[in-house]
Amino acid sequence: MKKRVSIVIGIGVIIIGIIFLAAGVSQTTQTPKEEMAAKRAFPQHAIYQSGTIKPDHISQEELDVAVGDFYETWKNHYLKQPADKQDEYYIYYNDKGYAEPKNAVTVSEAHGYGMMMTAIMAGNEDKRYFDGLYRFYKAHKSDNDPSLMAWQQVKDKTGKIINTPGDADSATDGDMDIAYSLLLADRQWGSDGNIDYLAQAKDIMEAIMAHEINRSKSLIKLGDWAGDDDEVYGKATRSSDFLLNHLKVFEAATGNHDWAAVTNKAHEIMHTIYEEQSRDTGLMPDFIVLSRDGYQPAQADFLEGENDGDYSWNSSRTPWRYTVDYLLTGDDRSLPQLKKMNEWIRAETDGDPNNIQSGYTLSGKTVEEGNSTSFVAPLMVSAMIDSSNQQWINDLWDRTIQSKVDDDYFANTIKLQAMIVVSGNWWAP
Repeated sequence: MKKRVSIVIGIGVIIIGIIFLAAGVSQTTQTPKEEMAAKRAFPQHAIYQSGTIKPDHISQEELDVAVGDFYETWKNHYLKQPADKQDEYYIYYNDKGYAEPKNAVTVSEAHGYGMMMTAIMAGNEDKRYFDGLYRFYKAHKSDNDPSLMAWQQVKDKTGKIINTPGDADSATDGDMDIAYSLLLADRQWGSDGNIDYLAQAKDIMEAIMAHEINRSKSLIKLGDWAGDDDEVYGKATRSSDFLLNHLKVFEAATGNHDWAAVTNKAHEIMHTIYEEQSRDTGLMPDFIVLSRDGYQPAQADFLEGENDGDYSWNSSRTPWRYTVDYLLTGDDRSLPQLKKMNEWIRAETDGDPNNIQSGYTLSGKTVEEGNSTSFVAPLMVSAMIDSSNQQWINDLWDRTIQSKVDDDYFANTIKLQAMIVVSGNWWAP
């Protein structure tokens, strides 16, 4: 989500020019070949694991219509173009003015979400949007590796969008989603057009492995700024970066079995936290650190705030991220933890999604009141794993799709992705 603010040192404005040749992108107008229909356009009605469920109080057609309608709403609100770059797009994430600095416009996390969803939905205009998002990503590179994306972009005094001055390094989750989206695009539209999606996917996957994985520990790091020899941040991780299905897809796409070791390490850490810290709730903390006692929840103010060791705004995504892997692959290593999480939240809320709060300790005590869709929608995805959750998932769907005045980019973007999954329309490349 956010990246640590302590490394923002303000050394002046860095203006990153867009070099189309280096990005492998033609400046010419798309040919008819480039506008070819997607091979797996929405809806797809993917086959998930046997025994998993979807809402059954409305029809499949109604589920699809709800997703399609909200996707159009989401694009109208958040898909934007730079004023001076009509062939680029970005996802505007600072719609409520919460981000720092105040002139922030997007982050790589938002960009990865946008690229995945335009590739999954793949309607008439979505290839153009995807390619524009790709061009924006290539124009805003991390200082540490040009295949990775700088984590945040801002508007300078002239209105031009640039990387945050003095802070042009990466955040791992955004890069992982961008890589996954390029593999989706390869399946949707092929890679023989102006952009070789598959080659670009392999390029960023190689950079992720080189700079965002602690190779000696097979650990997903926070970003390319965290050196392996950094005793604090080089051995820390974010639970919401355990993109288990992404890791399997990366291994298949590259033939690099080091990705399997990263997958196994993620499961090892998840199991440790569950067994030692959240046996009664199944919850994961935002950040996890390696101490002399093994992997533990981070202390307060480790990176972002007082709830860094709690189930908060980063780890709110874990029920969605972890469940997707089970739905698509049947890997059941996370299933006991997900079942416990569902059992606990149903009891904690008396079966009412409106009682879900916006943060808990790992033992289940509320740390932040509220009923943000950022917490509700991911739990809707995790409810899919067991038929005993049928009424619960029906109620979660109804709560998720209702309009909430306090919802912002983050909540609405998580909501849309959760709706795609729960409607049966998420698939792996």
